[in-house]
Amino acid sequence: MADIERARQLRKKETWAEKLVWSWLRNRRFTGYKFRRQHPIGIYYLDFFCEEAKLNVELDGSQHGFPDQRKHDAGREKFLQSRGIKTLRFWNSHLRRNAQSIRDTIYNELQARAPHPLPDYTRPIKSEGKVRFNDRPHPGQAHSLTRPAATLSHPMGEGQEKRPPSP
Repeated sequence: MADIERARQLRKKETWAEKLVWSWLRNRRFTGYKFRRQHPIGIYYLDFFCEEAKLNVELDGSQHGFPDQRKHDAGREKFLQSRGIKTLRFWNSHLRRNAQSIRDTIYNELQARAPHPLPDYTRPIKSEGKVRFNDRPHPGQAHSLTRPAATLSHPMGEGQEKRPPSP
């Protein structure tokens, strides 16, 4: 029970970098992968852990550059590797300049360890040997080529363009 209390304390005292990364990963926002924040494993607390991919994302502040902390991190890394968990480490300062690169790295590692197919609407359509992105309607909207807009009379003014109701 002490593990859970300590994890709760860590969640309440998160850094700006942890808040940012958690906004990307929470609620399965990151292509459906479930992440946990400050997840206890053994004597360690993992910043962001995905059980499905056995992936740990760690954010390091400047204190991780000191020799004693590096030695501690190496021991932690060895422990996690023995359990099949891969760790991705990022410096907090890099989040400001390289956010997209960091997201790409996390995504690529997740896909390598536990692939999730992308939704159909994100894939290009092949038509007559050409790849076209614009011909696919947005999910939930009628395609402009399949259902023409009708001009209806509006009681407050001239004709207004309006789509007929969906069948």
